[in-house]
Amino acid sequence: MELVSPSHEFEAAFAEFYDDFLANDHENSEYYLAGKQDFTSYVKHLLDEANGVNLADGYVPCNHYWLVNDNKSILGAIRIRHNIDNEFLALEAGHIGYDMAPLSRQKGNGKLMLKLALAKAKALGIHSVLITADEDNLASCRVIESNGGQFDRVVIGKVFPNPIARYWVDCS
Repeated sequence: MELVSPSHEFEAAFAEFYDDFLANDHENSEYYLAGKQDFTSYVKHLLDEANGVNLADGYVPCNHYWLVNDNKSILGAIRIRHNIDNEFLALEAGHIGYDMAPLSRQKGNGKLMLKLALAKAKALGIHSVLITADEDNLASCRVIESNGGQFDRVVIGKVFPNPIARYWVDCS
């Protein structure tokens, strides 16, 4: 398995990734809807975001990667923000956010995806990353802890007003 940057060669795999969310985790499928509706524009937007081009207010440069297997299926998506220089990112979102496709969960894929992303973060010059998870999302907390995550504290988010567990992870 490997992390790949978004590209047009994964259009069919992305459609399957989205359909998995739509069928099995409808609440989070909306995040990927733009990719299903207009894949070309979606990929361009993700690549622009990585280069700091056309960023929306409050956004920072962010690399997007997909975890793909040997069959070129997308198992998960992970985002690495280059900095956390605003209140929302510094408090509740952190450097890294990720989603596993519902049918790819509980198979160790999240742990691997985060491990690979930490190497990408290091290559971006980030030495320590803040990663957050809903406090009651025990699976995500285990993924972070299995990659060396050191618990910082629980905060109540301002944008998402629920308990959020914060972890710091060394990228070396």
